[in-house]
Amino acid sequence: MSKAGHDNRYRNQDDEISHKHGNTLIGTLRKIYGQGFAAGYPPTEKLSDVLLHLNETSLSQLRRDYKTGHLDHKITNVSG
Repeated sequence: MSKAGHDNRYRNQDDEISHKHGNTLIGTLRKIYGQGFAAGYPPTEKLSDVLLHLNETSLSQLRRDYKTGHLDHKITNVSG
């Protein structure tokens, strides 16, 4: 697979994540992934505002859980 195809696949997945979970606060995601998630951003920022700037570690955690269908469940358990 070409790098362009790989990048487009992730861009599409990131768009889906932002659309579905964009209003989730970084502070909520830190309860799931730890304090290092989205380092440098305040806990009151929304995921949609920082998604394009996340480091690869934070992105890979989100992408993995989104792809496996676990992200909804994790966010609901922390928020609820």
